[in-house]
Amino acid sequence: QVQLVESGGGLVQAGGSLRLSCRASGSIFMLNVMGWYRQGPGKQRELVATFTSGTSTNYADSVKGRFTISRDNAKNTVYLQMNSLKPEDTAVYYCNVTGVLSDRRRFTSWGQGTQVTVSS
Repeated sequence: QVQLVESGGGLVQAGGSLRLSCRASGSIFMLNVMGWYRQGPGKQRELVATFTSGTSTNYADSVKGRFTISRDNAKNTVYLQMNSLKPEDTAVYYCNVTGVLSDRRRFTSWGQGTQVTVSS
């Protein structure tokens, strides 16, 4: 129903920055929750940052002060600005979006994942 296309991943040196983008397409009426998760080597998938339909945001302790989540409602896009990257940030990053379709059904969609690799 809803497709999420992620972009912006890549290879950077420690201390560098990347901005991830995730655009939702489809018959979308509204977006409620947009967030980012990641799964590093040998680790469980974890929440990185979430932006809700309100003003609240939630960040993992490991990224607070370094990552910023934002969104462009007109473009159905959520971003993750990642600064001061560390090798431990290396992971596949997945965006997750929940919302309501044009037929008023709720949906939850996951992006395909984008690789972020931070070298020491």
